[in-house]
Amino acid sequence: MGRAFVYVILGGGVAAGYAALEFARRGGYSRGELCIISEEAVAPYERPALSKGYLLPEGPARLPGFHTCVGANDELLTTKWYKENGIELVLGTKVMAADIRRKTLLTATGETISYKNLIIATGARALKLEEFGISGSDASNICYLRNLDDADKLVNVMRSCSGGNAVVIGGGYIGMECAAALVTNNIKATMVFPENHCMARLFTPQIAEYYENYYTSKGVTFIKGTVLTSFEKDSTRKVTSVILKDGKHLPADMVVVGIGIRANTSLFEGQLLMDQGGIKVNGQMLTSDGSVYAVGDVAAFPIMLFDGVIRRLEHVDSARRTARHAVAAILEPSKPRDIDYLPFFYSRVFTLSWQFYGNNIGEVVHFGDFTTSSPSPRFGAYWVDKSLIKGAFLEGGSREEYEAISNVVRRKVKVANIAELEKQGLMFATQESQKDIPDGGLVLSEKPMFVWHATAGVIAAASIAAIGYWYGRRRRRW
Repeated sequence: MGRAFVYVILGGGVAAGYAALEFARRGGYSRGELCIISEEAVAPYERPALSKGYLLPEGPARLPGFHTCVGANDELLTTKWYKENGIELVLGTKVMAADIRRKTLLTATGETISYKNLIIATGARALKLEEFGISGSDASNICYLRNLDDADKLVNVMRSCSGGNAVVIGGGYIGMECAAALVTNNIKATMVFPENHCMARLFTPQIAEYYENYYTSKGVTFIKGTVLTSFEKDSTRKVTSVILKDGKHLPADMVVVGIGIRANTSLFEGQLLMDQGGIKVNGQMLTSDGSVYAVGDVAAFPIMLFDGVIRRLEHVDSARRTARHAVAAILEPSKPRDIDYLPFFYSRVFTLSWQFYGNNIGEVVHFGDFTTSSPSPRFGAYWVDKSLIKGAFLEGGSREEYEAISNVVRRKVKVANIAELEKQGLMFATQESQKDIPDGGLVLSEKPMFVWHATAGVIAAASIAAIGYWYGRRRRRW
């Protein structure tokens, strides 16, 4: 037995919801021709909410309040919306095999689903400690965070640990967000990671120092340059302490692991071209097969701003925009247009808020006040490569100021004098933004406006390479 659709979206995350909304607005399909297949039991939702508002001790975010596409100040797509728009939700369904040549998907129940066009939106999965030779992460008080089930477990464990100790493994996105959530829930948090500072893939040492000092003032402890090697457990198999490489024991009523993610590509390996750990696509998000598209975390696509260099971006803004672009390419094949995406990352943590645009390559030029004593900090950095601004970071900016820094990055504004740029700081961007913008203009990324965005968070994945290096050394040694 099987079913046939014209369009199948495989995956039920952020990208799936935004693709569905784009289909509905553009038309081009009839009732029953489009479906979303998802392993999760609920309609697509805004995944960033899980590490922010979902973890609040009071007034937490809950479904249906953060289904897509509210993260972009757009419609709330409940199951009722999908039904009204003739889109079939195939939920709680795992696809075990894909046959690109035959255009079929085989589910765990043995059903075959065929398609004319496939959009791969399978996202990524959280890396597990076992992949680095550390056993025991099946303990009931060890938490990961990638989907709704993970978030529910984390909430329940936090409730049982109020006033206790938590160890956070990883100094990237999930680690920073969860550490902030833990202290907000009256749990002492200690962060452990192998890098020299937090957010090593994005932050400079100077930027990281500011946030580490701020987190410390909120009760977070940092242990850097090392990794865990094992756990101590009680008779119920719960973790009671984390043992580090130097032999130090950290008391732990719970452990949160955030050591990076890996794109879900296994169904398509050997069938589609891969790059950067994901599925390679062109500027229309089209894979090496003419009927298959890939979007979101799983897609490696050319960044025009980086002269066409292929990148795989792990960020909600990229998922939203690549999904919309793929649908436009499918429904308007006579109007091919390559995606022109400006890489964008943001965070709102405690009372802080930052945005980053572009690429962090070249010479770094810091500006502003980096002292934690300021009640309204405003500081940032430019990345200058070959006398051109390639990236920009700003903490504490207004909407107009964030638009200004994105403007100078997109335009690759030329810098004549580094010393003068440092002296002018943010004023350089605001003055440049008042000049004429070339045809095509600035395409601004959405700015999240909902309350569940505003708690904890720092964007960028943990350094998987560093984690792998340290854990790899342990496996070889022991």
